[in-house]
Amino acid sequence: MRKKSLSVKKIIHKKNLLKISDKKIIDIYQRFKKNIVFLNGKSKFSAGISGGPDSMALAYFLKLYSLENKIRINYYHVDHGLRHGSKYEALMVKKKLKLIKINLKILKWKGQKPKSNIQSKARKSRYDLIKGKLNKNLINIIFLGHTEDDLIENFLIRLSRGSGLKGFVSFNSKLIKNNGVYLCRPLLNCSKSELEYTSQKIYNFYIKDPSNNDFKYKRSRIREIIQKLKEEKFNFEKIKLTISNLTKSNDVIEFYVNNNLDENTIFLKKKFVILKHNFFLQPEEIVFRSFSKILSVVGGKYYSSRGRKILNMIQRIVSKNFSKATLSGCTIEKIKKLTIIYPESSKKL
Repeated sequence: MRKKSLSVKKIIHKKNLLKISDKKIIDIYQRFKKNIVFLNGKSKFSAGISGGPDSMALAYFLKLYSLENKIRINYYHVDHGLRHGSKYEALMVKKKLKLIKINLKILKWKGQKPKSNIQSKARKSRYDLIKGKLNKNLINIIFLGHTEDDLIENFLIRLSRGSGLKGFVSFNSKLIKNNGVYLCRPLLNCSKSELEYTSQKIYNFYIKDPSNNDFKYKRSRIREIIQKLKEEKFNFEKIKLTISNLTKSNDVIEFYVNNNLDENTIFLKKKFVILKHNFFLQPEEIVFRSFSKILSVVGGKYYSSRGRKILNMIQRIVSKNFSKATLSGCTIEKIKKLTIIYPESSKKL
């Protein structure tokens, strides 16, 4: 009787969750589902839930999707311990998600905390901690709650840094490979206000991160600029169109980068790579990106070296008197017309 009773409760819970009457939430959920059709039958995923309105809405939509498609999703929250009350916030997020039968796992960022570049390093730690769990569970896709607001913010931040084409469009991808795992952003065509509405309706709760209003962070300053532009009725659709057009151009370049890697690169065991002479005879951007990818794979670095260092290294390699150097955890050695790249800690072939 007890097992039967539990089974009935699960069926009732599933029916109640799937019974959405709010037309606005239904519309967002339909967009969400269209953005993940490429998953095509995969059965295990994970999600990073910060507790903000975006990720809380993401958790809800993933729960609906998992019930409809009978799949398993692991949900993780990383307590960075960077501010007072973070432990309480983590427990509150866990409590709210439990209402829709989500068992949130809380991971803690241990050790000494950084004093500079905090947001970037916190983001890296979040991915690393979740990735550690993925390897154990053989799950390699992490869902993230980024929105179209984040897309525009990222574009303007990259613009302020003088980024190249790849930097401008790096965020505009619903699925991107990052150090052995795939980051999936199924809410990039949803606004933050829509997800705030969803979280308020479903949980009557979401965390407001005080760092969003701290102007010592560039992202917060960019958000303030965006808000003022909204008040001036600035047409952000034009920025999204620009990002879309740049993405198409970037896709063309990536096509030729992959061609260069296929035709002019030989990968040997233990991350030893041989670059043919023709590798460096391609257009500058093709060579730069191809070379950067190889350094990332061979060196195993989360962050690649700055563009200027990579360009300088390429110029040295194509010069007549280059013989050997190191960069990004790699040893780069030239033998006649061939360039050999291998991990700095390894011995030469």
